[in-house]
Amino acid sequence: AQYEALAARNLQAAEDWYRARCARLHERAARSQEAVRASRREAGECRRQLQARLVEMESLRGAHQSLERQLQELEERHNAEAAGLQDTIGQLEDDLRNTKNEMARHLREYQDLLN
Repeated sequence: AQYEALAARNLQAAEDWYRARCARLHERAARSQEAVRASRREAGECRRQLQARLVEMESLRGAHQSLERQLQELEERHNAEAAGLQDTIGQLEDDLRNTKNEMARHLREYQDLLN
């Protein structure tokens, strides 16, 4: 009877230890599953953010290229205008020289007439 009582207690203790161990393992498994779910959610959010950043980057790249083209067109226009203005300045300088020479000639003629 004592052996049976001891065996029953040992059996009960083993079953209790087994149940407690299983409960802890189930708890750990549940926590691990939740951690995996959280990690998956975080990875999904990171993927979404990455996609958003890639789209934004492509958009900015397009805007950058457009601005570069506009800048190049403006520089070309500016250079053409500057060349046109330089030509105008050259013509005006020639006209001024010719006018000065003509005035000097008229002045000499006037002096000759006065003499």
